[in-house]
Amino acid sequence: MTRPQIRSMFGDTIADAVEDESGNGSEKDTDLIVHDWRSDVITIGHVPSSLVSTATRGFVCDTSWPAQLNRHVWEGRHDLVLSIGQVVPHEVTGMANYNKNIFVGIGGADAINLSHFIGAVAGMENLMGTAENPLRNILQYASENFLGKLPLWYILTVMGAEAGGREPTIRGVFIGNTAECYRKACELSLRQNFKVIDEPLQNMVVYLDPDEYHSTWLGNKSIYRTRMAIKDGGSLIVIAPGVRKFGEDDLVDALIRKHGYRGTPQALEDMKSDVVLRSNLGVVAHLIHGSSEGRFEVTYCPRPQLLSREEVNSVGFKWGDIEEMCTKYSISLPSADGGGLPILPDDGQNISTDGTLFYFICNPAMGLWASRDRLEGQNMSKDRDSHDSSPLDDAVEITPPQDAHDGSGGLGGWIHSPPL
Repeated sequence: MTRPQIRSMFGDTIADAVEDESGNGSEKDTDLIVHDWRSDVITIGHVPSSLVSTATRGFVCDTSWPAQLNRHVWEGRHDLVLSIGQVVPHEVTGMANYNKNIFVGIGGADAINLSHFIGAVAGMENLMGTAENPLRNILQYASENFLGKLPLWYILTVMGAEAGGREPTIRGVFIGNTAECYRKACELSLRQNFKVIDEPLQNMVVYLDPDEYHSTWLGNKSIYRTRMAIKDGGSLIVIAPGVRKFGEDDLVDALIRKHGYRGTPQALEDMKSDVVLRSNLGVVAHLIHGSSEGRFEVTYCPRPQLLSREEVNSVGFKWGDIEEMCTKYSISLPSADGGGLPILPDDGQNISTDGTLFYFICNPAMGLWASRDRLEGQNMSKDRDSHDSSPLDDAVEITPPQDAHDGSGGLGGWIHSPPL
């Protein structure tokens, strides 16, 4: 993490502790540890392959799910471990946070890749907004069987804007060390963060805050969270002034550039022929999630000096001129160096300068939008149909790329118990 990112996320006290007197950052000066998901993890147990097979509908057989987390959390002799985060509808796990913070947030490459693939195979539109689902069953099994010796407590928040406002405020705080606090937080989140639209929308415009969204890996929440509200043949415009790459690390970025967002059948076909892609199932899942499956058009509008028209088109998105789009939709961007605040339309229905009706969302991470008929099952998800008719005829053979220390001692046990 950069120093500005640390200051923005954790505040001045921690950021000041990270920086030395000359203003140059040194993470050795503080207890702040940036998680290294590829190397600094330990495997503490394995969820049975039968649960994985059920969750993937047989796509992944004879492969257990490795419960992994950061080595410093597991071996740090902590008196208390607090996991703090917001519960909101999520495209992979149904609802964000709780033990996802542990096994994915500070998990390892193998666990993250397989969990994202499980979510993709289960069908994003079948998962979003569900507190219990096949992937959550796997995470809960891992919690109940492997985390018993860790002094772990959760502080879960639910955020929501005041009526007529835009800034999110805390609507609820749930504290506990069992699934009960998570379930209660989910109940409130669905009331606060699930927006039901009466009719499917023809035109959706989503704004990505440049301080928060630097890649399509994160920015594609604009697709995940709105897809159930957009009508077939509709249009999604993504105003992305800070997006400058596709993946959050070099390998992921290269794989997205190579394969692009071209729909579930193509992603699964590419997985069979590309061993590197097959060893990074989280990327496969991301390619699936980031495609509209041909149901609606996605237009990305980054600053051209950050991400070019050729780059955007190469991954399967349509490119849009950000200045023209901002003029059309009455958006005033902050300066390229981060100065000033944006001027944005109100969330909800608006009229563009050329008279087009459009629905605006200022932050896709804050909710989930769906049309009423999709919720009532009158318009079945093509995402699920595409899974059922995918070209993947054989089970996937998983080759873990990660050399993580296995401290599990087999199912339900430890070679090295966490010292308490």
